[in-house]
Amino acid sequence: MKRFLPFVIVAAFLFPTFSHPVSAAEGQSAELATKARSAVLIERDTGAVLFEKNSQQPLPPASMTKIMTMILIMDALDKGKITLNEKVRASEYAASMGGSQIFLEPGEEMTVNDMLKGIAIGSGNDASVAMAEHLAGSEKAFVAMMNKKAKQLGLKNTHFANPTGLPVKDHYSTAYDMAMMAKELLKYDQITNYTGKYEDYLRQNTDKKFWLVNTNRLVKFYQGVDGVKTGFTGEAKYCLTATAKKGNMRVIAVVFGAETPKERNTQVTQMLDYAFNQYQTKPLYKRNALIVKASVSKGDQKKVNVVTSEPISILTKKGASTKDVTTEVKMNQDLKAPLQKGEEVGMLIIKKKGQVVSQSPLVSQGNVKEASWWHLFKRTMGMFNHSS
Repeated sequence: MKRFLPFVIVAAFLFPTFSHPVSAAEGQSAELATKARSAVLIERDTGAVLFEKNSQQPLPPASMTKIMTMILIMDALDKGKITLNEKVRASEYAASMGGSQIFLEPGEEMTVNDMLKGIAIGSGNDASVAMAEHLAGSEKAFVAMMNKKAKQLGLKNTHFANPTGLPVKDHYSTAYDMAMMAKELLKYDQITNYTGKYEDYLRQNTDKKFWLVNTNRLVKFYQGVDGVKTGFTGEAKYCLTATAKKGNMRVIAVVFGAETPKERNTQVTQMLDYAFNQYQTKPLYKRNALIVKASVSKGDQKKVNVVTSEPISILTKKGASTKDVTTEVKMNQDLKAPLQKGEEVGMLIIKKKGQVVSQSPLVSQGNVKEASWWHLFKRTMGMFNHSS
């Protein structure tokens, strides 16, 4: 179990905000998602639940599964493990995927950038498997990564058996867990360059030019919608995890099990309208904002920049009076090298009148390698000489 050490409390007047945090129960009386099996509505930065209906019920997520697939792709890009321009080769197995696809041929190569387009816009099952194999070596190994990430995110009612969402035993999630996955995915600013596009093309400048049209029609027909992922199978019915941003506020709406695409989109639209009509946010930090410099023992550098892992805001009902909040930084005890970029090293806690409003991981801004014995020896001698 991780141990935390209180590091610093930032004065309340730095962040004027609003008088009370939103409780998960406030939206429960709203007449929303009446034609869905389950649904949830959250604000992205705080994760506060604004509305829910059967949100913890495990159900087949269909292609909304690809939200987790995209999380792992974006994480690899963020950490420099892959680049957008590197080529990905489609195996015979990846090319054999049915359902939604971008019609990869065995041996065909596409850039990570184009594969992401194929997944985010066209919901390509073949592109998803090709990227899974590229990142992990095999689909099975990638699925293990998906389930590991789900556990890291605290998702208790999710289990993946493939990276596509094609029907298979023991593959399920919930509306709430899907919202939390979307929350994680949306911390990567670049992702909406893909999920927010209504149309694009693959295989440009060839005789096999392929037109992509976003399966999420709300990208075109609801102002502010720029993601995230639709889903449909005969078992799952019509599903959608959608996000929209207006002003400073970004919300996520999830619907499972609508009978028609029109019902799915109508219910999500109503949920988004409710959020923007009833609530507002006050931004506190952007992603990668420097919070503190922390000491690292046995590293090739003595300190590391500790930054926010995601955007951080305060959520309130519209018209609420303003009051002060405090931010408390808790660092993991005894940080030791090596540290990886993006590794969790602490927690930023937002409080209101002593009550915790939200918590967000703090991460290492860069890599800290383990120092060689010679490096440590010189450092020790330098300290000795300085003290004498």
